[in-house]
Amino acid sequence: MELQERLNDVRLRIAAGERQAGRPAGSVRLVAVSKTFEAEAIRPAIEAGQRIFGENRVQESQGKWPALKAENPDVELHLIGPLQSNKAADAVALFDVIETVDREKIARALAEEMKRQGKTLRLYVQVNTGLEPQKAGIAPDDTPAFVSLCRGELGLPIEGLMCIPPAEENPGPHFALLAKLASKCGVEKLSMGMSGDYEIAIAFGATSVRVGSAIFGAR
Repeated sequence: MELQERLNDVRLRIAAGERQAGRPAGSVRLVAVSKTFEAEAIRPAIEAGQRIFGENRVQESQGKWPALKAENPDVELHLIGPLQSNKAADAVALFDVIETVDREKIARALAEEMKRQGKTLRLYVQVNTGLEPQKAGIAPDDTPAFVSLCRGELGLPIEGLMCIPPAEENPGPHFALLAKLASKCGVEKLSMGMSGDYEIAIAFGATSVRVGSAIFGAR
């Protein structure tokens, strides 16, 4: 199957998921995860009308996205991997959305860089719903206070929450927890669901899903 067919299949499944959940058409945005793929592999997706992409690493993205964004200024780039504070300046310069704000040090670095560069990014707080020690993210119980700190003291535009459920667990309860936390924090966007579970995420209220291998193929 060609990339365009795979992309179309994912779009159809998202539309079916919206209908099944009784949600308006177009209420779920597709973030095509292009990490590890070269610019030449990404171009066909852009040509097929995909406009939102997700990358895991700042350095890797710097090698391919400045040229792609110059050619396609309406493309929106999301950082969906962990961010080190020493990469905050580069991340603010290149990305439009950062989905992985997960500690105060990063939040402060981003606030400083956005002010310095005169650029406002849209931000998500990453929540470690499974409390996995090896995984980034704020603990669920600490999320409301952290969102409040980011929005209040730091003036950051936190628009949503993001999670990656434990691989071996049923993702449903994790998606339900994220939706509950978003409601408590007063944020509207939910970035949840990947290639294996995005249809479940839509049923639980995802406003964006991050799909990579189902579009670009195995890495």
